[in-house]
Amino acid sequence: MAELLKGAAVVAAINEKMMADIAALKVKGISPTLAILRVGERDDDISYERGAMKRCDTVGVAVKNVILPSDVKQDVLMQSIETLNNDASVHGVLIFRPLPKQIDEEAVRKALKPAKDIDGITDGSLAGVFTGSGEGFAPCTAQACMEILDYYKVDCKGKRATVIGRSLVVGKPAAIMLLGKHATVTVCHTRTVDMPSVARNAEILIVAAGKANAVTKEYLAPGQIVVDVGINMTDEGKLCGDVKFGDAEPIVGAITPVPGGVGTVTTSVLVSHVVEAAKKLL
Repeated sequence: MAELLKGAAVVAAINEKMMADIAALKVKGISPTLAILRVGERDDDISYERGAMKRCDTVGVAVKNVILPSDVKQDVLMQSIETLNNDASVHGVLIFRPLPKQIDEEAVRKALKPAKDIDGITDGSLAGVFTGSGEGFAPCTAQACMEILDYYKVDCKGKRATVIGRSLVVGKPAAIMLLGKHATVTVCHTRTVDMPSVARNAEILIVAAGKANAVTKEYLAPGQIVVDVGINMTDEGKLCGDVKFGDAEPIVGAITPVPGGVGTVTTSVLVSHVVEAAKKLL
């Protein structure tokens, strides 16, 4: 039976460090503040917003909500971003995406200052991940995968690591971050030939396929460390990952559960980025 790499313990460790940092910042007159910029009333955005606000409240990070109507004009949205860029009291900005069809999303990404891009959506932040420059912040979900590996003392050095998925949100940055940990990395995608055999060869497997139960027993090997990024809803209304948990648990060495794994850690990473952005002012 596989060890469960639960997110709760990772969150507790991140929160403990954050709270110490926040206390030190407040002594110096700095109150870490997150601005949440939401366009429209999408249920998933509102749910994530509530979770982020709750996590901020837990550790003592202030939140400023900027809510715009779904039919907002591009210039109004851009002005809101510029205002947040120039607001010295705001240390990090979270912009919910996807944005409505009338909005040029690329222009929005380019408008946000990388120094305040705590969700890793700007070109500057992604360049920072790829070059190791430290500019901006890594996408939160990709970093959450690394936080889990670190907390459970998974040594990536020299290990064969495979990432299933090549998005800019998870797959590509996770692959680069694994390289930074000296793993030997393979990236699988929809054009990969015989993906199951490639995945089976991995000692560390990060799955961000975006499809429920896509990774089944033929992808898995004894002793593997599996990080399941997926969050999907079954026809029965239950949450499941991209990995078929019933297939994986008897085979692999360790696996993140869904729910209670990567998603749990992602919000804490987001808040920790706000605190790191505030620390950079010093």
